[in-house]
Amino acid sequence: MNNRHNRSAKRGRSTKNGETLTTADVLERFNAGPQSGIFTDGSCIGNPGPGGWGVVRVKDGIVLEERHGFDPNTTNNRMELQAMIVGLELLNVDEPCDLYSDSKLVVDTLTKWASGWDKRGWKRSSGPVKNLALVQKAYALAQERPKGRIHWIRAHDGSLWNEYADALATAYMRDKV
Repeated sequence: MNNRHNRSAKRGRSTKNGETLTTADVLERFNAGPQSGIFTDGSCIGNPGPGGWGVVRVKDGIVLEERHGFDPNTTNNRMELQAMIVGLELLNVDEPCDLYSDSKLVVDTLTKWASGWDKRGWKRSSGPVKNLALVQKAYALAQERPKGRIHWIRAHDGSLWNEYADALATAYMRDKV
């Protein structure tokens, strides 16, 4: 085996023989990464196509709450934004918490770009803001919850709760969550 393959094997993937992993599979297979926070993920087969979103809230490695949903005709970015919206809705207004997304687009949108778009009447210099209603909702929730710290987390690197959120986001493709 070469080093590249070894590194990939350590990082893991949330699929098993072409099948998506259930949350039980994820709990058996992974243990790395942060053990507290809200983890969000979105999924889509085709773009557009059927998709799902998943959110898990954990404290010290214990699941406090999980949610997931499905849309028969959507995009990956819409599902990533929907997951972050649900994650932010789980927070009380004054509650400190770390929120994780493996979508750099969602993280950068909420932490870097949305404030400027808001000041310019929700306009970008390069054209309209895509998924505007979802972006506005996520940004408003983030503004209302200033102690919610939004972070990017690498996808499919073996982080237990990011993989778990992925399993929730892909639950629509399986008989078992």
